[in-house]
Amino acid sequence: MTTRREFFKKGILAGAGLAIMKTGLSFENKKVVQAEDLFALPPLPYAYDALEPFIDKQTMEIHHTKHHQAYIDKLNKAVTDAKLNGITLEVLCKNVSKYPIAIRNHGGGHYNHSMFWNSMKPNPGSVLEPAKANEPVWKIGDAIKSTFDSFSNFKTKFTEKAMSTFGSGWAWLVINKEGKLEIGSTPNQDNPLMDLAEFKGTPIIGLDVWEHAYYLKYQNKRADYVNSWWNIVNWEVASKRFEGK
Repeated sequence: MTTRREFFKKGILAGAGLAIMKTGLSFENKKVVQAEDLFALPPLPYAYDALEPFIDKQTMEIHHTKHHQAYIDKLNKAVTDAKLNGITLEVLCKNVSKYPIAIRNHGGGHYNHSMFWNSMKPNPGSVLEPAKANEPVWKIGDAIKSTFDSFSNFKTKFTEKAMSTFGSGWAWLVINKEGKLEIGSTPNQDNPLMDLAEFKGTPIIGLDVWEHAYYLKYQNKRADYVNSWWNIVNWEVASKRFEGK
């Protein structure tokens, strides 16, 4: 038979347990994973249809809400399982060889896509007659011309790299360890920040050449997708990355 004293004791203990749960602590006094410790899908800096006619609304919406979200969901599970919550995405990439393969795959997917969205901007016009020539100015424009002789030559070399990337992957413009611009590629969701990447550097722009990035509009015509993408490259953002801002 429960006495009145035992009844109140149990009530106090139960209340204390609820209070502990609300503060995010377990009974072992270990921090429970909170929402702010996990990665979240970043909003696009423009509407899903803003990049048309170069990239269509349906592709952007599926790519962002389905593909990118899936990478984030699986990355959050991987970092939680490995007790790595609270580490920045950049740190995960730079030390990815120390972590489970799921962090390499899904952390890379999250980093690459986050960068990709911000590397583009609307350019009103048509595929045949864009509203304006989309060429870089500022210091990055000078650096591209100095490194590759001309912007046109740079576009040709970058396009060739994107086209020669076998299967799924990314084409990149980076600042290499010598502080110079360099074009390269990585497979799958690897990126040049990763300590195990064969092509390393600080990413300035990255182009997604996975088929899901273009198949709805361009089918198997990767060249058409790449050529259209040049119209919407956000050179202002690329310039800030180049200058370390």
